[in-house]
Amino acid sequence: MSATKPRAKKTAPTAHLVAEETRDAGREARKEVPRSSHAEWSPGPHRDPIAILEAQSAGRIQELVPIRYGRMSDSAFTFYRGGAAIMAADLAPTPATGIVVQSCGDAHISNFGGFASPDRKLVFGLNDFDETLPGSWEWDVKRMAASAEIAARDVGAGSKAASRIVKAGVDRYRDAMRMCANASYLEVWYGRIDFDDMLTLMGKRTGQNIDEARSRITAKATRKTSERALKKLTHEVDGKLQFISDPPIITPIEEIAGGVGGVDAELAEEYVLSLIDTYAESLPDDRRHLFQHYKYVHMARKVVGVGSVGTRCWVVLFMSHRRGDPLVLQVKEADTSVLAPHAGPSTSANQGQRVVEGQRLTQAASDIFLGWLRATGADQLEHDFYLRQLWDWKFSADLSTMDEIRLTEYSTACGAALALAHARSGDRVAIASYLGKGDAFSNALVQFSKTYADQNEVDHQNFLDAIASGRLVAQTGV
Repeated sequence: MSATKPRAKKTAPTAHLVAEETRDAGREARKEVPRSSHAEWSPGPHRDPIAILEAQSAGRIQELVPIRYGRMSDSAFTFYRGGAAIMAADLAPTPATGIVVQSCGDAHISNFGGFASPDRKLVFGLNDFDETLPGSWEWDVKRMAASAEIAARDVGAGSKAASRIVKAGVDRYRDAMRMCANASYLEVWYGRIDFDDMLTLMGKRTGQNIDEARSRITAKATRKTSERALKKLTHEVDGKLQFISDPPIITPIEEIAGGVGGVDAELAEEYVLSLIDTYAESLPDDRRHLFQHYKYVHMARKVVGVGSVGTRCWVVLFMSHRRGDPLVLQVKEADTSVLAPHAGPSTSANQGQRVVEGQRLTQAASDIFLGWLRATGADQLEHDFYLRQLWDWKFSADLSTMDEIRLTEYSTACGAALALAHARSGDRVAIASYLGKGDAFSNALVQFSKTYADQNEVDHQNFLDAIASGRLVAQTGV
């Protein structure tokens, strides 16, 4: 059966309609795009996931691409994590209401986690916005749902258990969106999920005493600071602090042949300082005032994640002028969103700006040092970047250790966080009206997730075959 369906007229995130009009729009969308239609998906006739990955890798640092492929080869789930561009192409022709939100673009459940709010509370939500762009809300929910199915299979859950895990997440998205539809604009805008409250609720639902888990998670998260990064990632060389050398994972700027760092240290520092000034201009005035208390010390290229491997990612060490306390920022390349070929290009002049503004729009509590810049690389091409603190109480759940109960509760939390993110930018009343109170949409996504997870396993095997044949080169264990 063809996956292509008629679409409702697009409703932009900035549309200002009265509640009754948007409720009617949501109900009317059911006629053009029945909720049951979201169960449908089949691969297109010219679908080539390997070619998509190769095209993505063409503009990346070639010596690092094998690490990306090696990490993606570990399991069907890691392959899925690195395949956002594959799924974006797969989702583009699927049924959609046309109601637009600021989409995450890569809302798999490992891209949710804990992080610090500016008022120093540990909160839970989406924490990866590399692919953010205005797009269909359904795309994010389907990526989240399919990832729950794949993660459940990865830990050995049976078919029925996996379906319960998926359904719990989608049901919670529906219920949370209905709550947001009945809330005021300010309530939604201020809304966030405090980690402590989430753990307490999980404990009530599972009947488990989660005090130990709360203490352990909080302690682990709050240790991840610039001070911790300083101790773990730097050492003293000739009386100066520098990042350690552990290539290819961490490579100090002096060791990188070719670009600004491999020619002349003085020229390299001069260029970096000019980029820092550019970044500072992207900060709000109060944050720029704070940042002016820090001076540049050193930088290194650092490999991160799965799908991001091969992009130009750096860590930069700053120390405050008076006290000598550290600030470690991550400088991460921002390429065109994987959604852009299907949802349209970003209106931002800088792809780093796209990431920052998308994150601010969907998060109630964002990193205070979010900013962006553009730099000319060793390839003499311009590249866009966004900046944030490397570690600011960041915490990611280890899905591989979860049983069905924990994975169900985690999926539920992800559904709530995604709904809150979408409600901040899109027409929450129309989405809630479309979803309704019943299980039609969640049941459809359970079926979709099974179908897509099956295809993901085929894709993963074809990916491994491409490595075995020499079409792709993978470096494992890194």
